[in-house]
Amino acid sequence: MKITSAEFVMSNSDVAKCPKNPIPEYAFIGRSNVGKSSLINMLTNRKSLAKTSGRPGKTQLINHFIINNNWFLVDLPGYGYARVSKTSKKTFQKFITNYFEQRQQLVSAFVLVDIRHEPQKIDLEFMEYLGENGIPFGIIFTKADKLKPNAIDRNVEKYGNVLLETWEELPPYFITSSSKKIGQDELLDFIEATNEEIEQLRNQ
Repeated sequence: MKITSAEFVMSNSDVAKCPKNPIPEYAFIGRSNVGKSSLINMLTNRKSLAKTSGRPGKTQLINHFIINNNWFLVDLPGYGYARVSKTSKKTFQKFITNYFEQRQQLVSAFVLVDIRHEPQKIDLEFMEYLGENGIPFGIIFTKADKLKPNAIDRNVEKYGNVLLETWEELPPYFITSSSKKIGQDELLDFIEATNEEIEQLRNQ
């Protein structure tokens, strides 16, 4: 897929106010400081479509971007940021869960994971939540440029081993680096193929 247009549409904290367009939607979420904004900018070939910040926890709303006028990219708040107050965390968690459980246009979530670290409890718990609620998701491993290929393979295998303790099969996963544009084609091709499948089903 070649992205020819990417435009910000709206930000809000109420799933009922999200765009009404009946087009496929893909939601990006992960721990704060996992590189989500950089990844979104890399995917869309825009330098500042999503606001990047040295301060984790900057995204605090549901942000909709329309891509090629035929699908939505959704930037969701990061989870697990220590400096956000407990009250704010509860608010984030509530509208994030409302979004995942009520948003009918959602086709898939993408859970971003820093490839450099061991499997983190908070990431695994969030994947478990998605699975329990029947929400399709893929894993995006970020910051692959920080490790050598063998280390990347080892860390992905660790994640796979942990997930297969409770899952019958692994979700789709993607190795990415925003600075090196690694994984851009693979991820966009996956979204394009999924959109085509949805369109075929609608036309049957």
